[in-house]
Amino acid sequence: MEKHKKIIMADDSLVKNNHAYRDIPVIFISAMRDEQSEMQGLELDAVDYIHKPYSSSLLLRRIETHLSLIEHKRELQILNAAKQEKLIMEIEEVFNLQNTMLNVVASMVASLDDATGGHIFRIQWYLKCLIDASMDTGTYGDEIRSWDMDFVLPSSQLHDLGKIAISDAILNKAGNLTDSEFEIMKTHAQIGVQVICRMEKGTTDSGFLRYAKNFAGTHHEKWDGSGYPNGLRGADIPLEGRLMAIADVYDALVSARPYKDPFSPEKAAEIIEAGCGTQFDPKLIDVFETVIHEFAAFSDYARGRAAGKTGSILRHC
Repeated sequence: MEKHKKIIMADDSLVKNNHAYRDIPVIFISAMRDEQSEMQGLELDAVDYIHKPYSSSLLLRRIETHLSLIEHKRELQILNAAKQEKLIMEIEEVFNLQNTMLNVVASMVASLDDATGGHIFRIQWYLKCLIDASMDTGTYGDEIRSWDMDFVLPSSQLHDLGKIAISDAILNKAGNLTDSEFEIMKTHAQIGVQVICRMEKGTTDSGFLRYAKNFAGTHHEKWDGSGYPNGLRGADIPLEGRLMAIADVYDALVSARPYKDPFSPEKAAEIIEAGCGTQFDPKLIDVFETVIHEFAAFSDYARGRAAGKTGSILRHC
């Protein structure tokens, strides 16, 4: 029996490894009626084991049954594939709806502050540029690779969400803020976190909200611990906040405000670099220095775009 088993296994392997035959059900017909022989046959992936002598009509009926089962299995596989494709399409629709809602909310927040038109669009570009450059230079590469990039950039649009609670008189004030007004303005970071936490309670899948919360709550923290709202220091500041801090400050410097004219890209880069080790993460300043020219080119492009001028950037990060 052992010799026959080896021969059967070899033949079975030839059948199963052949794409044309591997879905064909195998039935053993044998004069051996002991339990061990039947178990060995079924262990070789046979779908049935028929003893001799057998009825021809019964054999045909059992063959028809197994062929019918195979056909139903194929139909089920096709149905499952169609369901999977439909599920993927539904997930994509939800994802697109989510991004659309994020864009609308972010645009509403940006519209509260007339001085920062286009800020959301520019911030995402600067942020992506820094992230790509960090990966290229191996700076915090392991952490960034662990991120879900489908969520990171869209969620960054909510970094100023808390401004919905700040008075228009403060947001659009033409001059410098008083100390009390600045204290009110500073609350937007914590308010943003509170709003996002409320959003989290309404969903079981809060991946993008986790990133949004880090952007909103920590982009005004400073490397030396002098920032707000929690006075975090160094690497205790989430990486999302440390990256956003550079992008946010750079855009504020090169953009016009009611209380100041825009700085040149060169002056803005000089101010950013001067904040190395105090306001900004020194490693990320090293990364920033590799893309200074890209930042400058994009800020020029963005100003031209805002003024209705046509043109394009030759190189994107």
